[in-house]
Amino acid sequence: MIRLPDKLPIVPFTKPVRGNVILPGSKSITNRALILAALGTETVTLRGALFSRDTRIMVAALKQLGFAVETDEIFLTITITGRGGEIPVREAQLDIGNAGTAARFLTAFVCLRPDGVYYFDGDEAMRRRPIGALLEALESQGAVASARSFPFTLKTAGLHGGTVELDASESSQMLSALLMVAPHARTPLQVTLKGGAVARPFVEMTERMLREFPCSGTEYEIECDATAASYFLALPLVTGGAVNIPGLHPPGEGLQGDSQFLKVIEQVSGPYANCDTIITVSTTPGARLRGITQDFRGFSDTFLTLAAIAPLLDGPTKISGIAHTRKQETDRVAGMARELTKLGQHVIETEDSLEILPRPLTSDVEIETYHDHRFAMSFGILGCHDLHGDGRPWLTIKDPSCCAKTFPAFFDVLARLRAESH
Repeated sequence: MIRLPDKLPIVPFTKPVRGNVILPGSKSITNRALILAALGTETVTLRGALFSRDTRIMVAALKQLGFAVETDEIFLTITITGRGGEIPVREAQLDIGNAGTAARFLTAFVCLRPDGVYYFDGDEAMRRRPIGALLEALESQGAVASARSFPFTLKTAGLHGGTVELDASESSQMLSALLMVAPHARTPLQVTLKGGAVARPFVEMTERMLREFPCSGTEYEIECDATAASYFLALPLVTGGAVNIPGLHPPGEGLQGDSQFLKVIEQVSGPYANCDTIITVSTTPGARLRGITQDFRGFSDTFLTLAAIAPLLDGPTKISGIAHTRKQETDRVAGMARELTKLGQHVIETEDSLEILPRPLTSDVEIETYHDHRFAMSFGILGCHDLHGDGRPWLTIKDPSCCAKTFPAFFDVLARLRAESH
């Protein structure tokens, strides 16, 4: 991979994009599969696994907890030997950075140990992210937490089962965490939801994967990342041309709710092609692209992709169902409104929505990414628009290396596509 500078000017495409994009594995599936494999009784090899900051944090934590984990980044495999619900190491210090899945999943996971003491910490952003409702639920099962946010010490007592209440409205990952460990409670454990609505697609992913584990045989194939796909599905809308994405499942066919972004693309630019497991999005340069109204509650990680290219669309774009993203890597609603305003756009922000009214784009803008990979990648796609008509960069991404969280090679892939499209 190319070593990225602190500030990366995005070189626009001067020709319509042409090429194939091989996506990394899904972070959400990789980290769930690691937990489920560790809970099993066999040695399982994950194929097509994602190697990124978040998955490396999960692998490192499992090793600290005493699990045998072998990785091969060339062949994209992770092999892990399950312990049937046993947590081998009694005491550990786990640094989970800003990895939400690792934070929530491991917190519930270690509670299977009847006499454990685990110290959890993360980076500054993680200390602001919700975990308290999960800790409260686990305390009803006998655990004792020293605080309701990071950092905290968790003394575990196993899971006795029965009914546990959980408010997962701030993060469906807390519900997924309990669902994955529930089969290993001493008696059946039933989760009763309280509070607001929960993002169902990620919970459904967890439920489907629970049915798949223990997997038949000793291998499990990881789907390519549908969230990462959203950036390259949007690229032809910015540059014209066509992008082919092998292995991406259409909506409803794979595990990932974020494949619903394909329906957004259809509303904005028209039908996509699906032939021999290859999704193709194509757009004629200068084609009319429609601003739309869309509820992103079920696939909110992709809302930034649409919001970033909204300045190029014909008419307003209204995005709703995103209040919970204020408590993710950063306040994504406020951050997106701030950066689009810097770009000259008129933005109406509410607690749960953004409405973007296109205005002429401002040139020579530095995009703040807030240590959030999705800001870097979504605005990286907007920067591919040839604003001046001569290929001069007009948009700069600050801290582009934050993409390492889920897609370390993102800007390498973008540069390759640009070179191949000339």
